[in-house]
Amino acid sequence: MAPYMNHFKFLQTISFLYVLVTVKNVTGSSLSHDEECSALFQFKQSIIHQDDVACGAHGSQVFHSWNNSFDCCSWEGVACSHDHDQYFGHHVMGLDLSERSLCGHINSSSTLFSLVHLQRLNLSGNDFGDSQIPSEIGRLKQLRSLDLSYSWFSGQIPNEISQLIHLSSLDLSGNSLKLHSPSLKNLVQYLTGLKELHLSGVDISSSVPHFLANFSSLKSLKLRDCSLKNKFPAAILELPELKVLDLAFNTDLTGSLPIFRNISLLEEVILDFTDFIGIVPESLSHLNHLTVLSLNDCYFSGRIPRSLSNMTQLTYLGLGENHFTGSVPSLVSLLNLDGLVLDGNKFEKGHFPNWLGKLTKLSELDLSDMNINGEIPLFLSNLTKLSEVGMPRNSLTGGIPSWLFNLTQLTYLNLLMNQLQGPIPNTFSSLKSLEYLHLGSNNFSGRVELDMFLGLNKLQTLGLGYNRISLVTTNNYTNTTLPELHKLGLSSCNLKEFPAFLHFQNKLRFLLLDVNKIDGLVPVWIWNNSRETLELINLSHNSITGFDQQPHFLPWRILEVFFIANNQLRGQLPIPPQSTVDYLVSHNNLTGEIPPSICELKSLQYLDLSFNNMSGTLPSCLGILSNSLVYLDLRRNNFQGKMMNGFMPGSLLENLDLSENRFTSQLPRSLRHCTNLEFLSLGDNSFHDVFPSWLGTLSNLQVLVLRSNKFYGSIQGSSQFPKLRIIDLSNNNFSGQLHQNHFQTWHAMSSNHLGVSSVMESNISSKNVNTHWPYTVTLTHKGVRTERNPSITPTSSRASIAQSFQQSFYWTYLAIFRNLTNLEALDLSRNELSGEIPQKLVQLGFLSIFNVSFNHLQGRIPQGKQFDTFDNSSYIGNPRLYGRPLSKEGQDLKVPGVQPTSNVSESLFPSERIDWIFVFCGVGSGLVVGVVIGNFLYERYSYRFTKRKDRWVRPLRNTRRN
Repeated sequence: MAPYMNHFKFLQTISFLYVLVTVKNVTGSSLSHDEECSALFQFKQSIIHQDDVACGAHGSQVFHSWNNSFDCCSWEGVACSHDHDQYFGHHVMGLDLSERSLCGHINSSSTLFSLVHLQRLNLSGNDFGDSQIPSEIGRLKQLRSLDLSYSWFSGQIPNEISQLIHLSSLDLSGNSLKLHSPSLKNLVQYLTGLKELHLSGVDISSSVPHFLANFSSLKSLKLRDCSLKNKFPAAILELPELKVLDLAFNTDLTGSLPIFRNISLLEEVILDFTDFIGIVPESLSHLNHLTVLSLNDCYFSGRIPRSLSNMTQLTYLGLGENHFTGSVPSLVSLLNLDGLVLDGNKFEKGHFPNWLGKLTKLSELDLSDMNINGEIPLFLSNLTKLSEVGMPRNSLTGGIPSWLFNLTQLTYLNLLMNQLQGPIPNTFSSLKSLEYLHLGSNNFSGRVELDMFLGLNKLQTLGLGYNRISLVTTNNYTNTTLPELHKLGLSSCNLKEFPAFLHFQNKLRFLLLDVNKIDGLVPVWIWNNSRETLELINLSHNSITGFDQQPHFLPWRILEVFFIANNQLRGQLPIPPQSTVDYLVSHNNLTGEIPPSICELKSLQYLDLSFNNMSGTLPSCLGILSNSLVYLDLRRNNFQGKMMNGFMPGSLLENLDLSENRFTSQLPRSLRHCTNLEFLSLGDNSFHDVFPSWLGTLSNLQVLVLRSNKFYGSIQGSSQFPKLRIIDLSNNNFSGQLHQNHFQTWHAMSSNHLGVSSVMESNISSKNVNTHWPYTVTLTHKGVRTERNPSITPTSSRASIAQSFQQSFYWTYLAIFRNLTNLEALDLSRNELSGEIPQKLVQLGFLSIFNVSFNHLQGRIPQGKQFDTFDNSSYIGNPRLYGRPLSKEGQDLKVPGVQPTSNVSESLFPSERIDWIFVFCGVGSGLVVGVVIGNFLYERYSYRFTKRKDRWVRPLRNTRRN
């Protein structure tokens, strides 16, 4: 028996040694406990720069305990095993240095990666200076939890993380990381034990793998703002353990909500700013544990399910900016609601739902753009915990109720774009917690003391513009008594000078002082203040004459948008900083040339210098600038010589207007590189060239205006232009015949899409502001010159051309208009046209401008419908025409002393004697005379100043926080 036992003990020892060696091989070169402490201390030394005051000061506090003991298990943030086995020893198992203000770089030689027994590593909330995650992290094969979130890591996520197969929690959120190789699929396919996967902010740019629906242990999936694509697997929403799903801000991610058939553990579903569609199912009532349902800015439709009223655990409900219809069901049973967002849907018109007054725990209420009318009701005074209230873009009437000033916790109040009236109460000074206040675009009136707002020390955003108020300011300000404003809107407030309190504002980002009565020079302190923070300034529609001590470059360092149109600026063009994206300086009295330094603005997308007195030749570099420019408008100046050349492949230019200048010579052939060009207006110059048929290769071109130049020869190759909607070739020297194929191929002038109407415009995007710039066409009718915004309104059928010429050249081409029933403008005056006016033109029921004067037409004038509204001026100079409105049947109309001329003020398309004129037929059914732009700044900026998707409006909690 004894030999047998000795033999057994020997085998047991051998087996144990084998296991020990195996563990040793698996874990690599395992350090002793003292060596691990030494490695930790070296790691500490590598990530703290002692010469960095900010970092070093924090580091000395964090690692104070690391200097007072040799045993690292007593150090702050270090956790060790309690296993003192003689074979395995005592090891560092966890390291938590989260939010310790650590600085420095982590690289592949860091001693951190020698701690091979680590199971938990948390370095979140620090600043590792755009370090890449070293591939050596793969040595930490025992890791169960890895958290590197919000620590300024960058670059590609290493493939070695996919080999950490014991991970149950992985958080790399909030870094400038990419997940392209490996992809999301390759990263997680073997991490089947994951309970938490948080990659928000990582650039994934791929689909969500379907196999994640098999990860039965998954409890939290956060993939916010990851550029996810394609359809999200709905089965993931039905995982048995899933509690949190956050997919917000993936604008290319589609999907829909499943029918929830079983009781779910889901607590938070956040899908804001995705392309999820469909209805919200009644089966939501199975989500008994749901506390947050955030579906803002998606494409859900139908009615809001009534089963929502059964989800009594909800604390936040966000359904804003969708396509919900009908009315909002009663939510009176949701007594735990802290936040309710219903804005921007298609609800029926009505009053405030009275059940709102029962939700007494509400702190956030957003009812923007909900088709609500009537006065602000008294029952809302029950909501004493309100801190954020948004009701803009409704039809609210009456005044501001007095009970509103009892809501002393208010930090956010937005009443923009309603019909509120009366005085603005001075009791706003009692709302000491206000950070955001917007009362703009209402009917408030009277004198308003600005001081009552300047006494609110926490105020950051103030909007009072576009009311009927007169703002009263004083000069008794000091820097210590004023709030630090970030956004200020005082448009149309009857200001006569720059408010003195701006002298002490050093953190302004947006400043709107347009449509006031400010005159003289912009004071030098304006551009000295907020030099490091100002991003947008609008001084348009004042009487400003220039800048005091004007520098070569205006010195706001990060300015993106600068509007100073419709003033009285004199002298040379002021050059904004190189960060500028939008620069509007039209309708002033500027003179001189465009300085070449304009080409230093490498971020410039919109440049409008129109309606000035500038002259000289254009800087040669302006063509190269088209690689960034989207919109360039230089019309109605005195520029001369050749237009700019040097347009490069990849040009972003969409709108180019050089009309009403003195340009000469040929068109630069490099224009063919502007493949994004939609609008090209070169009218009223002296260009001398053949018809630019090569422009037909610009597949996006919709508007081409070449009128009143010196173009000559025949129209060859014009059968291209696949999207052309408006063309004006009048008052040139073209000759020859125009073949019917020119019309047959211009299909964009007649479309099968009924009811589609859109404004032609360029969209300019910068970091903080999105602007929409409509295209404009100059029209002259009956001596009156107007600027119109062409809209795109296709007609019902494609125009057909007569196969044979049975009448004169001109009337054959009028067959084009037989089916263009939405045609609004037709001017064929001052040509050599003959024949009769076709009676079928009476069918053009929308025709509001008709001019065939000074031709050789004959016969009876069509009668009925719109033709009964045209006066003699439409037919003057055609002696053989008769019928109403001419004075006598069949009598020649004598016009003594009137001879055809090329005066641009007498015709929509002025022309010399030429062989033909092409009809100004645009927008599919002829030119649809759009709404006059007029005071377009008023409409654009008052709305953008408050649009919830823009950053003018402080995001409401939980819905707009990125």
